[in-house]
Amino acid sequence: MKTTLETIKCSLKANVNIMEKLRYLVLCLIILLGNTLNSFSQNHRKTSVNIGLVYPVSTNGRHAALDTNVFSFNALIGVSAAEKGLSFAGISNIIHRNTYGVQFAGFSNHIGGKAKGTQFAGFINTYGDDSRSALAGFSNISKGNSGIQLAGFLNWTARNVSAVQAAGFLNKAADVKGAQISGFINIAKKVKGVQLAGFINVADSSDYPIGIINIVKDGEKSVAFTTDQNLTAMATFRSGGRVLYGIIGAGHNFKNKDAIYALEAGFGAYFFQSQHFRLHAELTASSLQNFKKGNYFKSTMQLFPAWRISNHLEIFAGPSFNLISTNTREGKALQKHYLYTWDSDNSTLHGMFFGYTGGLAFNF
Repeated sequence: MKTTLETIKCSLKANVNIMEKLRYLVLCLIILLGNTLNSFSQNHRKTSVNIGLVYPVSTNGRHAALDTNVFSFNALIGVSAAEKGLSFAGISNIIHRNTYGVQFAGFSNHIGGKAKGTQFAGFINTYGDDSRSALAGFSNISKGNSGIQLAGFLNWTARNVSAVQAAGFLNKAADVKGAQISGFINIAKKVKGVQLAGFINVADSSDYPIGIINIVKDGEKSVAFTTDQNLTAMATFRSGGRVLYGIIGAGHNFKNKDAIYALEAGFGAYFFQSQHFRLHAELTASSLQNFKKGNYFKSTMQLFPAWRISNHLEIFAGPSFNLISTNTREGKALQKHYLYTWDSDNSTLHGMFFGYTGGLAFNF
């Protein structure tokens, strides 16, 4: 029994010695790895690879803000002087000067100088100038841009844009050579290209704004009064540049007794302009409503030869091609002659017909 106990004690001592040796070996490896990474960081102070958790816990340590990296990977937040390759951060990349590669960040990329690459951010990109492309879940904010800006809500550029801004709600820039595309509003100064907005465009000069309302300083705005073959009288506001314009209006139908309220919106273009004559081409959508029940919707393509009586007054009239969809008795009786009709479920009438529209406009 004594021999057995002594054998067990010796075995335990041996195991303890082995564990101590393993711990010592692991500690030596950690120290060696730290010294190696620190030496690598110091020997590559100008251009390096940086891997870390969050500044300054990284291979470049507290000097990371002075380094130019060819590759960066930070689990949370990375800081550097410049980037010449791929940089990734779980939360944010903070780069004091220029970038020449691709930046990925779960939340944001912040570049103090020029961004000659591509930025992907879950929420926001901010940079100085000259990005090839910036894509953000919420916003891109920059001094200037010569590439593509795509944002879920907002693109804001202090100076010029020479490519494309596309945002879910708002684009803002100085001069634009390219396109602004937004779900609600575009704002710029001089635009050489297209502004496409879900509702409003604002510019000092813009020949090709596509929006319901276009406030262009050197463009044209008018209030027009029109009527068509079904006695729908409309007061409409037309606004835009020298070529394209938007239309919004409201009015009254004098044939109906119930659905008498008229609403209209659309787009138009000017052709063959001279001192006293021009041609309007318009696409509009309109509705007659009583705001209770039943629907009457009409899509119209119309051409208006217009005669300018003076700089502020013109009269116009011309043919129209119309498509309607209505489920009301008044709507079905409003038009007597159709080119073609179809009734898919015996309650809604679909039809097409030719008509006409005329009126006068006061330009200002």
